[in-house]
Amino acid sequence: MSLKLAVIGLSEGNGHPYSWSAIFNGYNPVPMEDCGFPVIPRYLEQQTWPEDCLMDAKVTHVWTQDKQLSNHIAQAAYIPNVVDNMLDVIDEVDAVLLARDDAENHLSFAEPFLNAGLPLYIDKPICLSVNELEQLYALEKYPGQIFSCSALRFAREFQLSEGDITEIGPLVQIHAIVPKDWDRYSVHVIEPLLALAGNQGAVREHQKWRYRDTCTNHYAWESGFQASVTTMGSLGCPLSLRVIGECGWKDLFFSDTFYAFKTALNCFVQGVFNREVMSDVAFLQKVVEMIELGRKS
Repeated sequence: MSLKLAVIGLSEGNGHPYSWSAIFNGYNPVPMEDCGFPVIPRYLEQQTWPEDCLMDAKVTHVWTQDKQLSNHIAQAAYIPNVVDNMLDVIDEVDAVLLARDDAENHLSFAEPFLNAGLPLYIDKPICLSVNELEQLYALEKYPGQIFSCSALRFAREFQLSEGDITEIGPLVQIHAIVPKDWDRYSVHVIEPLLALAGNQGAVREHQKWRYRDTCTNHYAWESGFQASVTTMGSLGCPLSLRVIGECGWKDLFFSDTFYAFKTALNCFVQGVFNREVMSDVAFLQKVVEMIELGRKS
């Protein structure tokens, strides 16, 4: 059985409707070249098609606020159905990909699909405040209906091997940097940071610095573990974590977008098939708490 998915897209600067759909369906190189996100056709062309598609689901429907854009996504990623109203997909698909990263609008877009009982993948960041997260999860009809993550939580580059852990010792600090703005992009390093850190208790101290369009937030947990997260705004930088232990340190640099996206999407699909909770709300709450603290003046 192959799941039928709808992609609900179109938020400024977000190419996920193109890339996510291609990971399920494959892609047409000519229209994909004009998707507006040059990095997408570059990493797609490095894969082998159709072997590198996710085989357990297909994107069968697409909706955006712009019919012309919807048609272009459909052409680029072989999506057979373009709908005029996003609610038209409710009786036609098995699950929905909310491929928008404007978190302030997630609740309103998610509500009709959650009420209909459809499994829903919500693009990162799921919310910008814990209160919004609680409102969203209050709509969940069954455990595991909501899935959300930064795909970078699954990045191979952000994993530590047993050898790494032995070499650097117990973690004491992580310093993370990421391009662009806090609201949409800090989550890309916060999630892998928290996954590496494990349970450190509650955040007990927080400080924030701004300079022009860069933003740095420093956190200290009950355990004594500390982390800093810097969004670099318009400045170019590698998306990276410096992981510091009692005996040494290691720099981790993100590079393989396709693998991270494919692994995250597969996690969602397998959760739908098996009715499993693949996105832990307690973990998401920690993520959103850090994002919310970082937004405060």
